Amino acid sequence: MKRFLECCCTSPFEAVQAQEGGASRVELCEDLPSGGVMPRKEVLEETLKAVSIPVNVLVRPRRGGFVYTEDEILETLGLIRMCKDMRVAAPDGSTRRVNGVVVGALDGSLRVDKASIGRMVALARAGDHPLSVTFHRAFDECLDPLEALEDIIALGCDTLLTAGHAASVNEGKEMLRTLVRKAAGRIAVLAGSGVRPSNIAGLEKYTGVTLFHSSAHGPDGRTCSAVVSEMAGR
Repeated sequence: MKRFLECCCTSPFEAVQAQEGGASRVELCEDLPSGGVMPRKEVLEETLKAVSIPVNVLVRPRRGGFVYTEDEILETLGLIRMCKDMRVAAPDGSTRRVNGVVVGALDGSLRVDKASIGRMVALARAGDHPLSVTFHRAFDECLDPLEALEDIIALGCDTLLTAGHAASVNEGKEMLRTLVRKAAGRIAVLAGSGVRPSNIAGLEKYTGVTLFHSSAHGPDGRTCSAVVSEMAGR
């Protein structure tokens, strides 16, 4: 049975590799070594042209931590609006649009910045093209993961991307298991950071997570369709 695999990609080429390997969705970003930032507009447009599977966009205005100034929050809101408004003509004649945004922000006490995330969710949901909302791995730097989980659910996010409040899923598997149990279907838990062909089945069995996030890199350091296929269970 095919497994839900979101591939973290940084270019149209990688997105095509993800689609060809059987990925369910792409998360598009740039500057992956820093944890990823918002991709350039032209990269996003070319990626939407290149693939037909859903494309989510990491809306992170800069590298570094996740405590933002008001100006950075306003920049983030502007980027979400750009994602909502984007329409791209695909080679098959269809019009393709962004599926969702991936956001996150913490306050000065390293709790979820509820006011800012609330503004982001409201904007993403507004209008005739509502976007799905994933809260990203800022969660893994928060003070209290279970408190943060409840805040993120209450704010209306669809998905939580996390390594289990740890640097990697291997270190965070106990918390991933707890998060799945505590979430109880109220939000999708998407396990990411260190998910590879060698551990994905074990993580799935132990934690109860059914959605996975990985760059699925091959030997050249880019997303590889063969690796994607192995992880997706095709």
